[in-house]
Amino acid sequence: MKKKSREEDADELRPEYDLGGLLSEGVLGKYAQDYREGTNLALLEPEIAQAFPDDDAVNEALRLVLRLTKVPHAAAR
Repeated sequence: MKKKSREEDADELRPEYDLGGLLSEGVLGKYAQDYREGTNLALLEPEIAQAFPDDDAVNEALRLVLRLTKVPHAAAR
């Protein structure tokens, strides 16, 4: 079986896909404002996500972790 060249493969779109429809539904700059505001997204594992009901709960837990890292260790006394 002969392999297709990259050039042949690059332009191939299945007949069931309407390129005009695919391109007309997109929204240019949909997330641009969030990007400018410095929004960071993190993908949580399912078991971790279940422990936190919302963004505020995650932020509160992370702030606690930050505070705990600043506490001097007992061994350093």
